[in-house]
Parts: sequence; C-alpha cells; structure tokens
Amino acid sequence: MKIRILVVDDELSMREFLSILLEREGYVVSVAGSAEDALRSMESALFDLVLSDVNMPGLSGIELLARIKEKSPETAVLMLTAFSAAEQAVEAMKLGAYDYICKPFKNEEIKQLIKNALEKQGLKRENILLKKDASERDSFCGIIGKSQKMRELFDMIQKVASSQSSVLILGESGTGKELAAHAVHTCSPRKSKSFVAVNCGAIPENLIESELFGHKKGSFTGAVSDRPGLFEQAEGGTLLLDEIGELPLLLQTKLLRVLQEREFKRVGDALTRKADVRIICASNRDLEGQVTSGVFREDLFYRINVVQLVLPPLRERIEDIPLLMEYFCRKYQVSSQSAPATITPGALKLLMNYPFPGNIRELENCIERSLIIDSAVISEISLPQQLLVSKIPCLTGNCDIPEAGIQLEPMLEDLEKKYLLKALEITGGAKKKAGELLGMSFRSFRYRLAKFGLDSGDE
Repeated sequence: MKIRILVVDDELSMREFLSILLEREGYVVSVAGSAEDALRSMESALFDLVLSDVNMPGLSGIELLARIKEKSPETAVLMLTAFSAAEQAVEAMKLGAYDYICKPFKNEEIKQLIKNALEKQGLKRENILLKKDASERDSFCGIIGKSQKMRELFDMIQKVASSQSSVLILGESGTGKELAAHAVHTCSPRKSKSFVAVNCGAIPENLIESELFGHKKGSFTGAVSDRPGLFEQAEGGTLLLDEIGELPLLLQTKLLRVLQEREFKRVGDALTRKADVRIICASNRDLEGQVTSGVFREDLFYRINVVQLVLPPLRERIEDIPLLMEYFCRKYQVSSQSAPATITPGALKLLMNYPFPGNIRELENCIERSLIIDSAVISEISLPQQLLVSKIPCLTGNCDIPEAGIQLEPMLEDLEKKYLLKALEITGGAKKKAGELLGMSFRSFRYRLAKFGLDSGDE
C-alpha cells in the first residue's frame, strides 16, 4: 500500500517543490494551501504523515497539529517554519509533533526525517496490534489470565455455557466470580437477553423475596404499586445469585421450588408466572459445610451444584499478575494519550511474592493507589504498607538460650538496628515512610537512628 502524505503550506512554490520531491520517492502526495483546506482533505482521506508550515493565515500550523492529534492521533506530523523559534518547537513537540525543521532545508535532510517519522509511526501501529493480539490471547470474555488453571476454567465455561443446567461458581472474595458468570451468559444461547446479578447478602432479609420475585400493590407496607422482581427482569436470560450462602432458609425453600417447577408468584399475588431463566449461583463460603451444620438446604445445594466452576485464588496463579497489572495500569492511566506506567523490578518482585488475601480486587486497589502517588512509575515506595511489611524477614532466628546465658541488651540493640536499616532499604531511604513501616513516628524513628549513629540529618 502506498504511503500518503499531505503537504500544507500557504506558499505555492513550496507546495509544488515538496510535491515533486516526495513523489519521486514513491509517496502519494496531496497539497493544501491552508490549515482549513488540510482539515477538509482529512475528512475524505487518510494520511500517514502531514508536513505542515507553522505560520499561515487563518489557523496556524500549531492549531492544525492539535486538531490532527485530536481526530487522528496515529498520523505522524512534521512542522516546517522559516523562523528558528525554540518556543514554537517546544510547543509543537508537546502537542505530539514528531519533529520540527527550519527553512531552508536540504533535500536529503527532510527525506530522512520523513523516513524516520514513518518508521516510528509504523512501529507504534505494530505495537498496538501486538498488544491487542496479546490481550485477546490472554483474556476470555473480560477475564484476564494465561495460567494453566485459567485455561482450564475458560474451557469449562465454554463447555457448560450451551447447556441449561444450573452452575455453581465457588471462589474466594475478589477472584472474579461475577465475571465468570457473565462469561457463561455471553457464551450461551441466552446472550442476547438480560444478565442480572444480585448479591443475596446485600439485601435486608425482609426484602429479599420481593427483590427476587416481585410484589403486588398493597401486599405489604410500602408496596405502593405492582413491581416485577429480578426473575422477571432476567426473563429469557441469566440470573446470578451471588453469595447464595447468605440466603435465609425460608427463601432457600422458595428458590428450590422455582428451580424444580420453573414457576413463581409475586409476593401477595395469586397468579403463577413461568420462569424462563438460567440460574447461576456463586459463593465464597463452604456450602457443603453449611449443609452439614444445617444452615443450607441439602436438596437446594444439589440442585444448584449441577456444574461447578472453581476460581483459583491469585496466589495460585501468580504468572497472571503481570498481565493483570498491565491491564490495571491501562485502566487507571492519567489519560489515553499518556503511556502506561512502568514498574520497577523491586516492586514487581514484591507483588509476585505477596499472597494477596483480597485477590484480584486487592491487586487492582494496589495499582490504583500507586498510580495516584506516581502516575509514571510503580515502585516499592508507592505500594501499600501491607506489601512492604510482608517483605521484612524474620531477623530473630531461634530463641534458644545456651547454658552460659546471653547478653540480652546488646542482642536487642543489634536486632533494632537491623530493622531500622531494613526499613530504610525497603523505602529507599525515606525516613518518614520507614518509620510508618515500623509503627513509629518520624521523630521517634530519627531518635533511634541517632542512637546508633545512623542519622544523616536529611529527611
């Protein structure tokens, strides 16, 4: 495919000269005598590169550059001017120009500049495509992961999606149970209908029945009109009952009947309604244990547990952490024009070794917090304190006391000194942060450093 270049200059001689020069290089060249004409040309054609004068009547080249980057950020832009103005050069580069060249220029100089700009733009596009391909390979219906456990989960979701069987999704909090449920819905024949999710533990016990099945006007105080429930809202689609273990026993009985008979009644209504809904249940609890203890109906458990999907905790799929971090860095980057944040090796090691009791939700919070502190780099110092504390090893060793006894004071002082130095190492010498890491004020931390001759006097 031929490379298309748009030359924008209010001088006819310059337009003609550049057009001849660039066409000899094999480019397809269009010309415009003003920024306004250039914008009109770009409405009907795509250009790989725009070569624009800075000083023109009407809209300036700088204003044209801003418009181009707003409408077509993938287009490379080179600026031309008869005046060597450093301020204009800085402004153009800030707005996204590839480079800036002063008239008069040598033919070879501008040809090489155009070649370099096009090569860089080609690399950018290639990287975007590669990242898109990688993203598609390493995710499934919005669930990110390439570990063996996640691959097995993706395969299982595809297998169960086409059936009408009830699905039970188990996993710790923050592992993505709702995402997995939505993936089942998306891959199923019901995907064109509604996906409705409800957290059974978030609704007051006296309102759960009304939420699920709806109610008739006047059936209880506050029922001022007929109201459909979630089963009707999900008609033909999928209903996720999250944290099903929180459902009261009375409602468990009514839910069991709906699953068996495929019909229900609104609260206070004699009319029986059909329930064409695929039920997916999810829980972070040990439902079998709840059955044994009598707080969850055994018959309901077997009814909802036709197919079971188990989501692994993040600590069992640590190879997915870099992928998830990249996703969250893109999600929380300052703007779409800025590059995603980078991460230091120390911070990455810390995240890879942390057990993440809160799973993916905790990792997301860590990344979001770090980017608030520094939008460009995620470092050890920008990570939450609980991750830093987890890095401090046990320095005490065993507590055996030899027959000859020990000198406790020197040993405790040595241990204290080691912790002070370790905290400084972790925080990169930031004393206030190091003090917080050890649970003491900045003033107290400075005092202890001074006691061991470690205080340099800076902050």
